[in-house]
Amino acid sequence: MHVGYASLFQNPHNALTDREVWQQELRMALLAEPLGFDSVWTVEHHFTDYTMSPDPVQWLTYIAGKTERVKLGTMVIVLPWHDPVRVAEQISVLDHLSDGRMILGLGRGLGRVEYDGFRLDMNEARETFVEYAEMVINGLENGYVEGGATLNQPRRDIRPRPFKSFRGRTYAAAVSPESVEIMANLGIGMLVIPQKPWEVVAKDFELYYQTWDQVNPGVPRPKPLCGGFFFVDENEDRAKTLGNQYVQAYYHTAMRHYEMAAEHFGKAKGYDFYANVGKFIDRHGLDGAAEAFAKLMPIGTPDQVMDQLRYIHGVIDNNGVMVQTSYAGMPWKEAERNLRCFAEHCLPQLKAWDTDPLSEPADLALPTLATTD
Repeated sequence: MHVGYASLFQNPHNALTDREVWQQELRMALLAEPLGFDSVWTVEHHFTDYTMSPDPVQWLTYIAGKTERVKLGTMVIVLPWHDPVRVAEQISVLDHLSDGRMILGLGRGLGRVEYDGFRLDMNEARETFVEYAEMVINGLENGYVEGGATLNQPRRDIRPRPFKSFRGRTYAAAVSPESVEIMANLGIGMLVIPQKPWEVVAKDFELYYQTWDQVNPGVPRPKPLCGGFFFVDENEDRAKTLGNQYVQAYYHTAMRHYEMAAEHFGKAKGYDFYANVGKFIDRHGLDGAAEAFAKLMPIGTPDQVMDQLRYIHGVIDNNGVMVQTSYAGMPWKEAERNLRCFAEHCLPQLKAWDTDPLSEPADLALPTLATTD
């Protein structure tokens, strides 16, 4: 099993300076390689204390220069907020600097504060994501970008030219059945961010694999990756008390950032699932919804966390997991204790699981460019 560490950069209620948060997140991320993790990941968000990670590629480029072995994953790059030409260039640069260590995660985003901040229309998010994803994915395979239904991008080479394929190492976050079908049509793997009961997620994968087999006949189905908020402690009472406290507190930060209590998701095209989340909160209350969210997460003693991970693996057959151990304003000493407890007791067991390895990127054989005077 591939095991990654994910940096989140939360600063709830601006309790610390942003610099303090970044310094501590850097220190935690640089523990990942010596502790034995296989990869380092980060997210993309803007404008609020929810997560202060506006440029995941820049962050991972710095991590690349400080490490030798770990892979470097985006969880995710929110494509509608970017020019796809620049995204393809930035990815190619990072892959060259890291000698092919990048794992590409893509998404469309759902924060109204972010869409409004970038002067973009959420109603166009799904179509924009598909258009841009096709341009980036094809560009990284062909060495150039062109086309797009709305951009009408003239053909331009990506320089530095991609040197390894991103097929097999490109994933996307998808929650709704419509998005699940889109990812299968794009030919990319699934990156699961737990938000709903695992038995519902299992039905999503039935649809994903059905669509995959129709669109990609004869191509092996990619195994998914799975993220999660972890809290591990050898003391069960401590693990359950603090784990539920911090995971539920994280849920509250997400609900504030995404404005789940607002009515705009019911009006925004392609966001029906999140409108239903708002209805769930109306029925169960915010605290009840937070409790339900925490039940999805690996919380407990090392043995209990491993049991939860076995259950998740049995449902989705993932071959990778991304571990978040610092979130919701958790004190840094507690976050490091959480990380080290997982690394000591759970990480060796997970890495010993007999799962398919992540795909190693194949070399690209792009046509030789003509020499210039």
